[in-house]
Amino acid sequence: MVGYIRDADPPVRIVLTRVRPSAPVVAAPAPPPASRPAPAPAPVAPEPPTAPSSVAAAPPPPPAPMPAEPGRPAPKEFSEIAEVKPIYFDFDKYNIRPDDAKILEANAEWLKTNAEALVLIEGHCDQRGTAEYNLALGERRARAARDHLISSGISAERISIVSLGAEQPVCTEETEACWAKNRRANFLVKQR
Repeated sequence: MVGYIRDADPPVRIVLTRVRPSAPVVAAPAPPPASRPAPAPAPVAPEPPTAPSSVAAAPPPPPAPMPAEPGRPAPKEFSEIAEVKPIYFDFDKYNIRPDDAKILEANAEWLKTNAEALVLIEGHCDQRGTAEYNLALGERRARAARDHLISSGISAERISIVSLGAEQPVCTEETEACWAKNRRANFLVKQR
């Protein structure tokens, strides 16, 4: 999930990923006790103190990026293709309009023809509304598009969804015509 921290100056973007807990570690059985005690360790002479260095220690390397959740594709692996079209939504709505239902049917037919294709549906909103509200609305839009594809015969295992809220507008003017272009569900595709 992607979002912004409210009232932060400068704006702070956060990306949350779900991590599955690792399997519990089982300890190996203890070895049998030795029949005679081990010899005492030899004394070690302390090292002389070193002079302070004028070179600062190197900072630790950044942590490795978190791996994607198993079974959940990374969005960067997907791309837009001309054959699969986006759909658009009315203000503050996530229901599929009749004209957009026809586009979804055409998208479903393309996915049936290309059975090895996986699809990522991105839910988008216009800039009006809070970040939290837009993320939730974007998710409802992506789910509505996913549910329509599933009802058209596309396997749910081939479909992933993500909400981007108002983060990636295609138009930045503050007009109704521009906002209408941003209220959309994009379809990104990759081959298995």
